[in-house]
Amino acid sequence: MTAAAPLVLPAVPAWFRYRHEGTARLGAVDPRGPKFVDLGPLDVHALLAAGALRQHDLAERIRGGVAIAAPTAFLPPVPRPGKILCLAKNYVAHAREFGAEAPTEPIFFAKLPDTLVGHGDDVVIPRWLDSRVDHEAELGLVLGFADPAGRGAKYVEGPAACALVAGYTLLNDVTARKLQGQDREHKYPWLRSKALDTFCPVGPFVVPADALDVSDLQITMRVDGAVRQQARTSAMVFGIAAALAAMARCTTLRPGDLIAMGTPEGVGPVVPGNVMAVEIERLGVLQNRVVKEA
Repeated sequence: MTAAAPLVLPAVPAWFRYRHEGTARLGAVDPRGPKFVDLGPLDVHALLAAGALRQHDLAERIRGGVAIAAPTAFLPPVPRPGKILCLAKNYVAHAREFGAEAPTEPIFFAKLPDTLVGHGDDVVIPRWLDSRVDHEAELGLVLGFADPAGRGAKYVEGPAACALVAGYTLLNDVTARKLQGQDREHKYPWLRSKALDTFCPVGPFVVPADALDVSDLQITMRVDGAVRQQARTSAMVFGIAAALAAMARCTTLRPGDLIAMGTPEGVGPVVPGNVMAVEIERLGVLQNRVVKEA
């Protein structure tokens, strides 16, 4: 784990998961103070399936919480989500930097739960991988909606699709780029290039979806402080409603699923020792160091 990764607070109250004395706990941050609050060892999946952790619910929980110091060990906001679905080529300039045009309908792929790491954790390049690995800064969605029967959601459109989103977070879709290209050349599935352990940092904070408009926020990737990617979410080809509607035609969406909304142009290589920092306006910063597996 990277020591003392700096914290940039979101603009509005948000929630997070953290580790304290070996126990996973739910916390909240309120930029107006008290800044950090412990909410207890709560089941995030159960809360999301109850439609909780929206703006009003979170405010009530913060009022009943216990003030704490800033956590030093953040966990991914959702433990082992059922699905991690990611949009491909969702910014025109990013599609063109790889010699393609933006798709006419949403294209998505999956990452696996073992890719998840939290803010401050290391992204570990496997010892056998000696080719290019890239950063990809993205807006992340945490799905959560009242689902007492456990049926999930399918065939949703427009506002009903947007209502499935409980909150917004930051995500880094780390990709073994040369491995991806080699698999494509051989017409193999390229899941492995996206699914290596630790290749999906996410967090640290989740801002309730009804507390913030994310339709036009600046998204930035810095590597060792230098800007590599920068765009606005308004440049996405497909917005949240269209993306979720396309996904829900194919698979049942469930509380706790994670969605990555695609990356802007400027993706590039990282090497051991680099520090990647995803920043999204009003959501904070997600920082992770790159290391090589021993």
